[in-house]
Amino acid sequence: IESNTELEKYWKAVRDNPLDFTGWTYLLQYVEQEKKVDSARQAYEEFFTHYPYCYGYWKKYADMERRHMGADRALEIFEKGVKSISQSVELWQHYINFYITEFGKAEDGGEEGIRNLYERAVGSCGMEFRSDKLWDAFIAWEKDPIRVTALYDRILSIPTQLYSHHFDNFKHHVFVHHPKEILPLDEFLRLRQEIVAKATTPGDEDDTGADEAPPGGTGPPGEEVPPGMEAEGTKFDENEAMRLREKIISLREEMFKKTEEEVSKRWNFEEGIKRPYFHVKPLERSQLKNWRDYLDFEIQNGSHERVVCLFERCMIATALYEDFWMKYAKYMEDHSLDAVRSVYMRACKIHLPKKPYIHLAWAAFEERQGHRETAMDILNNLEKAVPGLVMVSMRRISLERRSGNSGEAESLFQQYIQEATQPSVASFFSIKYARYLLKIVGDIERARAVLDSAIDQDKGNIRLYLQMLDLEYQCRPISEDRVVSPLLQAAGILKESYDEHQKLMKELHAERKKRPLDSGAQ
Repeated sequence: IESNTELEKYWKAVRDNPLDFTGWTYLLQYVEQEKKVDSARQAYEEFFTHYPYCYGYWKKYADMERRHMGADRALEIFEKGVKSISQSVELWQHYINFYITEFGKAEDGGEEGIRNLYERAVGSCGMEFRSDKLWDAFIAWEKDPIRVTALYDRILSIPTQLYSHHFDNFKHHVFVHHPKEILPLDEFLRLRQEIVAKATTPGDEDDTGADEAPPGGTGPPGEEVPPGMEAEGTKFDENEAMRLREKIISLREEMFKKTEEEVSKRWNFEEGIKRPYFHVKPLERSQLKNWRDYLDFEIQNGSHERVVCLFERCMIATALYEDFWMKYAKYMEDHSLDAVRSVYMRACKIHLPKKPYIHLAWAAFEERQGHRETAMDILNNLEKAVPGLVMVSMRRISLERRSGNSGEAESLFQQYIQEATQPSVASFFSIKYARYLLKIVGDIERARAVLDSAIDQDKGNIRLYLQMLDLEYQCRPISEDRVVSPLLQAAGILKESYDEHQKLMKELHAERKKRPLDSGAQ
């Protein structure tokens, strides 16, 4: 980046604070206006390392590359986008429309490519409650009636917002086509056999076929038409086709009713989702509660696939909340350890690089799997990103101790004591270090020395004296002089504090008595 330019100023703002979302939007707006492809590409790439859930910017990035570098480059960006935010129905639709325009020619094998892309899309987000537009687009594009029926069979079993709309469209699809046009041959023949068998059962006959043959008998021998292959224009065929249509629909009716029940169970949760997209602004408490309740419901009642789908939707809206990532990781522990690790990596490396609790949870997970080196790296990286967090320091020490690295644990204690910016922090680590030396190492003399040194630096800290008292009380045999010594020291500190307080009170009292006299003199 050239120096002394407006571009550099925009970059400086986001590099000084990479979590400044507004600063990023200003940078992206600037590079778009300037139409400098290299600068824009650099800005987009770095922006997405922090905010990959902004599907609108993926669209802008792909469109920019399409204008300046061509369709192949835009295709690469779309692929990166849908991998980053696979639950975005809008991004998938934009990608598919682009693909149809640029790569949809028949001579290029475009039909199969488009179908594969649609399949990837519905495989990624087709279970999303608001994925209806994607399914409608897939069905409208698909020209093979049998394939369309198969698509309806899939969507009719998925609880979506427009579930009734899909069933109505399916019935229309059935009535505008002959049954053998919309069913695989085996299924068509099986259903027709059931219809014919029912029609010829004693007591079930009707007069639908009474006029099929000329008066006086059936058609001449040898002119029978094989089952399922009758001429579609005959009255018999039309009546039979109608029965088949009714059968086809009735078989899906049960599926539809079950889906309707599932939709009704989720409707209130879905109505409570007011911001399904990513934004840096905090969500309202009611929104967070709705997501938690919805996840709990799905975990208890839904399939694993539906739970994962809902978690992925949820994480888009709640990407900046540690507890949702930890809830997701905890759920996945019963299903896939690799998936758990993926959840933690996404949370810690992309969305929450400076949030301690999710990092601590990840480190604990890796330690449970026996990956202590990985756990140490996680804690080290967190400490570099957010220095001065006592909980992280203690977790590093504890991990070294559990790993049998006593020397490294002691080195960390000494490092934190020396680097402490406040006496109270140094005293905290000194107390912990003394306990470690006493209970783990069994070195009483060194424990005393640590506390003595801490007292020299922080004489007014009563906790140091109490820890010294506890240390001496645990020694065998107990030395009365050593037990009494910290008590006397603490008492002396308290007396000094009391005397200082009394002195200040006297000075304040004298000042108050003096003020009325001074006022009268004036």
